[in-house]
Amino acid sequence: MLRILAFVLAGLLTACSDSGDTKVQSSSTPSVALPNMQKILQSKFLNAKPGDVITIPAGTFDFQRSLSLKVDGVTVRGAGMDKTILNFKNQISGAEGILVTASDFTIEDLAIEDTKGDALKINDGKNIVVRRVRTEWTNGPDTDNGAYGIYPVQTENTLIEGVIAIGASDAGIYVGQSRNVVVRDSRAEYNVAGIEIENTVDADVYNNVATNNTGGILVFNMPNLSLEGVRTRIYNNQVVDNNTANFAAPGGAVAGVPAGSGISINSNDLVEVFDNDLKNNQTAHIVISSVYSTNYSDRDNASSFDPYPEKISIHDNRYEGGGNDPDTNYLPQLKAAVFGEEGSFPNVIWDGFVNPELVVDGKLPAEYQICIYNEASSAVFNVDAPNQFANPGVNETDHQCRHSPLPAVQLESF
Repeated sequence: MLRILAFVLAGLLTACSDSGDTKVQSSSTPSVALPNMQKILQSKFLNAKPGDVITIPAGTFDFQRSLSLKVDGVTVRGAGMDKTILNFKNQISGAEGILVTASDFTIEDLAIEDTKGDALKINDGKNIVVRRVRTEWTNGPDTDNGAYGIYPVQTENTLIEGVIAIGASDAGIYVGQSRNVVVRDSRAEYNVAGIEIENTVDADVYNNVATNNTGGILVFNMPNLSLEGVRTRIYNNQVVDNNTANFAAPGGAVAGVPAGSGISINSNDLVEVFDNDLKNNQTAHIVISSVYSTNYSDRDNASSFDPYPEKISIHDNRYEGGGNDPDTNYLPQLKAAVFGEEGSFPNVIWDGFVNPELVVDGKLPAEYQICIYNEASSAVFNVDAPNQFANPGVNETDHQCRHSPLPAVQLESF
């Protein structure tokens, strides 16, 4: 009997090594968790050719080292995000779970768990699809978790859809220094930043759920990077209960995000926020700020960097609760002083930094303003950060304006 089992197992391994797809099959069970799946996938990734489909069966597979793919035109496909699980809990080498430096790449229907660093990083590629992938740190929010779950950076034409990201100590779903991006139909939960669009040109973020993060959805521009972001639409999302205490490593950009932030816009222009449901985000549903209010508030940044958020459009959103229990050292005192101990911030709060070169008669012209319309209130609470919070107050009239709607993102390759 032992000889028969050994013969069958040897046949399975040979089939995996020789076939075009990585498949492990058994007549009695849907999948077999082979001890050398690490070697099988490393070989498949290393020897891949354009057009290959690498299929990973159902099962939980343990990995001690990163997987790396450098060949264009490859698809990696599992049996489902709750069926094909790549577990890196015992990882001893590599900065990521999977690192891809290739174009025309698709990954779908699998999970990546408990990586030492980032779960899935895709660097410098075009025509990227991440579909029905789950990234998770199963121990819950922890500073020692990897920074990013799904992490395309310096990409072009990127589609992220139907994914789940849980437990990242920076951002669950992050797209940085990229062009033409769509993030849709996904869920981000118990991350510091649920979904983050950073230094990216032309992004649509819609039909997502961001809940139980420190901050739900972030649109940031940070200095000294290769690309300055502009034109982001955030719409038809559920941004609910993002009140998890910030567990980011000190010093990073998101380490300064207050718990209880629904949608945060930092140093970004032409951002349109509409048709979202925002509920019970205890600092504020929408937070707008300059880089001067972050951990990267370096006034010696390159002169080409624009630190001021301008041309922000907020309309047709629905709000419930929130603003009643703000985070950080100064916001609770400001709330109590202006709105009372039992009061709440308005739906939108702003740090108050403006470009002094654009100010006319003491205020920013309407063409650069935060504009709010088709909502119950156009009130914005200006915390007056430039003057050390000396004169905070609510302004409604300056924000009764409109900007032209932004165009939809067109993904050229899909």
